[in-house]
Amino acid sequence: MNYTTIPFEIELPEQAVVFDLNEFYALLTSLSDLRYRRGKRYQLAVLLAIAVLAKLAGQNQISDVAQWAKLRVEELAQLFHLTRLQMPHPTTWSRVLAGAVDPQALTKLVAHYLDQACQGPGQIPARGSLQLAVDGKALRGTIPLGKTTGVHLVAAYLPLNGVVLMQIAVEVKENEIVVAPKLLAQIDLRGMVVTGDAMFCQRQLSAAIVGAGGDYLWTLKANQKGVLEDLELLFEEPPLLPGCSPMPTDFEEYEQWDKGHGRLEHRQITVSSMLKEYTPWPHLEQVFKLESWSSDSLNRTSYAVRDGLTSLPRKVAGPKRLLELARGHWGIEDGLHHRRDVSFEEDWSQLRMGKAAEVNAVLNNTAIGLLIGQGVTNVAQARREFEYYCHKNLLAFT
Repeated sequence: MNYTTIPFEIELPEQAVVFDLNEFYALLTSLSDLRYRRGKRYQLAVLLAIAVLAKLAGQNQISDVAQWAKLRVEELAQLFHLTRLQMPHPTTWSRVLAGAVDPQALTKLVAHYLDQACQGPGQIPARGSLQLAVDGKALRGTIPLGKTTGVHLVAAYLPLNGVVLMQIAVEVKENEIVVAPKLLAQIDLRGMVVTGDAMFCQRQLSAAIVGAGGDYLWTLKANQKGVLEDLELLFEEPPLLPGCSPMPTDFEEYEQWDKGHGRLEHRQITVSSMLKEYTPWPHLEQVFKLESWSSDSLNRTSYAVRDGLTSLPRKVAGPKRLLELARGHWGIEDGLHHRRDVSFEEDWSQLRMGKAAEVNAVLNNTAIGLLIGQGVTNVAQARREFEYYCHKNLLAFT
């Protein structure tokens, strides 16, 4: 059976969120359907498009998506030119997500669509201009009773654009360090700065990133003890003997103050290139020490220090830019993982059949990317508005 769609746009007032379903659906038709032809009643692209609409409209669990589609069967049938006034049972939705689509192929397709909207086709960003945050997330709802592990995903995320470029599952006998090279090998790293926590601070991974045309910026802890000791010694202020001048350094600093949510925060980053030729780390250009002070309305204070290293030279990224990158890495926690956990209730999902949990995570990433790419900051509010205007538009087809 051949399926076609008619042009369909939803525009939200004041927040200019426009979702061209026709264009997105056309991309979904290029996905390979891994199901057997026998007994297949619904085209894969149709189901995925409906699922994305339902996710944007505030439906979190697959059972919610199934009910949302069932309640709108007449409108959706007319929109997608379906011959049957019937939507799949929730179990059918689970089976489709479990085995009908490759989650990595779906991620690549969505990333291509969203990335083109952000940067335009064929554009290569300048060196160090685009940040790619890498981090992992365990889907707690997939952990069986009595077990300690479930589905664990590692994502490569553009914090400024809200786009997941690639996402890979960590196998039972693997960890995030093993998966990271496979993840980044599927991405064009030219012009990108890959950021990660201390777990990803590995020599081979650093060399691979620079070899692929990108750069790295890692925070540093005791897992690289020798490099950490060199860095701490460099930034340690030596005792000044009487009659002696301080030792010359190339240190450069940048300070930043923020006030909000009842807190006053002060950050200071100190950078240096003096370890470039001394410390045996692949393509090392700069190291930094990031100090943070925070105080609240009750005069409670806190202090934290983070050390790090990067392949970005000073002429490409000075102290201000390194501070932006160090802080920007947490965009993958706040902008992606937190939203999936809270707004999309991903940890409540108990999808365990096949690849269903991974595909559900990709659908959540897609909805977040579509909203963030249009400038949305309050995803929960935008989903409520989308549901209202989506319903009005669907009613126009009946």
